[in-house]
Amino acid sequence: MSEPPAAPAPTRPVRRNGVLHADLCVIGAGAAGLSLAAGAVRMGASVVLVEKHLMGGDCLNSGCVPSKALLAAAHAAAGARRAARFGIAAEPAVDFAAVMAHVRRTIAAIAPHDGEERFRGLGVEVIRAAARFTAPDMVEAGGKRIRARRFAVATGSRPAIPPLPGLDTLPCLTNETVFGLNELPRHLIVLGGGPVGVEMAQAFRRLGAEVTLVERARLLPRDEPEAASALRAALAADGVVLREGAEAIAARADPAGIALDIAGQPPVVGSHLLVAAGRRPDIEELVLDAAGIAATPQGIVVDARLRTTNRRVFAIGDVTGGPLFTHVAGAHAAVALQNILFGIPARFDAAALPWVTYTEPEIAQVGLTEAAARAAGHDVDAVMVPLSGNDRAVAEDATEGFAKLVIGARGRLLGGTLVAPHAGEAIGMLGLAIGRRLGAAALARALLPYPTVAEAVKRAAGEHFAPSLFGARTRLLVRLLQRLLP
Repeated sequence: MSEPPAAPAPTRPVRRNGVLHADLCVIGAGAAGLSLAAGAVRMGASVVLVEKHLMGGDCLNSGCVPSKALLAAAHAAAGARRAARFGIAAEPAVDFAAVMAHVRRTIAAIAPHDGEERFRGLGVEVIRAAARFTAPDMVEAGGKRIRARRFAVATGSRPAIPPLPGLDTLPCLTNETVFGLNELPRHLIVLGGGPVGVEMAQAFRRLGAEVTLVERARLLPRDEPEAASALRAALAADGVVLREGAEAIAARADPAGIALDIAGQPPVVGSHLLVAAGRRPDIEELVLDAAGIAATPQGIVVDARLRTTNRRVFAIGDVTGGPLFTHVAGAHAAVALQNILFGIPARFDAAALPWVTYTEPEIAQVGLTEAAARAAGHDVDAVMVPLSGNDRAVAEDATEGFAKLVIGARGRLLGGTLVAPHAGEAIGMLGLAIGRRLGAAALARALLPYPTVAEAVKRAAGEHFAPSLFGARTRLLVRLLQRLLP
């Protein structure tokens, strides 16, 4: 048997007159930057990758990966406590230090894929230093000057600390520090009811901490209100104390640890405070003005092709101001790759954007919510079916959820929500349908395995057509055909 052909040697940056020259310089080695650098170098471009902190960025080190590892442990603990419903008696003994060791092992197992050694092996010139623009076509990092045909800023985002009086004097946690804990907090206050806040609130409660969640509006404000209601009930059942509609006005030290003063309400006192109140772009060190790159407090200004106001420079991922998801960062990298290497005017389209909140129940959303669709002027049919009618959910005693479809004119699928076990694994079907403009009829006709939670989506699509399919006109037609057909 013949040997497979050897991979071609990578094209590497060259140094001339003390300047490193490359086709592409990527600033930031998080999800967006790594995807772009790997794709570009494997397609024959010479690439310089600059990273001032950790390879893998937020997702690997303090975001998606450690949070899902912690949630897996918390779900296991909760599952053991509820095993009696299946005739199995169990009471878990939670070793929090061992849980956190599992989190760190998970990071370590994935890290080599994002590591410096792998990228150097691909042919990428990796510079571990902060980067700053010195000209529209020049960057300085670690004492080295880099000139490239194109640049991509992928420096990501970091936790936003609200301007709450007293907060800057207290040892608050963020997603960048919470996974460094080795002792379980006695009473964790979570400030913020978005995805990070609710995930961490449920996880720490299930691992044994008292938890109070403070949110000035409502839980998951970007999701369907029915999804927020389902999660609200689940968190309350877990023992999380919810303070929605509670505006924190000050933070202070307390003999018990930390106190949050709430406008018009009693204060919240706990041993630890986790701030999960949004994120802000990491752009301060870049000296964007030197390159003629416009930015706002929300992020670098880009067009649909992800080009900045300096046409040599693209910006991808969180640094553009959102949506702040790892899968969006990957999609941005693909768009930038087409523009940079091939001159294809590819554009980022968020019409079929999915997102998942990895609580229990899991909440998956794609496309427009009902309110957003109506605000956009669509004639909407919102169809919701409860999970209590899904046989897989009944068998697993996990019926507190639903499937909801937002359907526009002529059966066009505009959005959907699934609140169910492993909802994120099924939401891709809806995303594909929206992205390919398949419509609700395609979902209603889909042949799905039985029993699966995804059948709830198919049933919701079928319910949209039920009034016409089983109405008086159909019944009249059937009776007529029964008389005429042989």
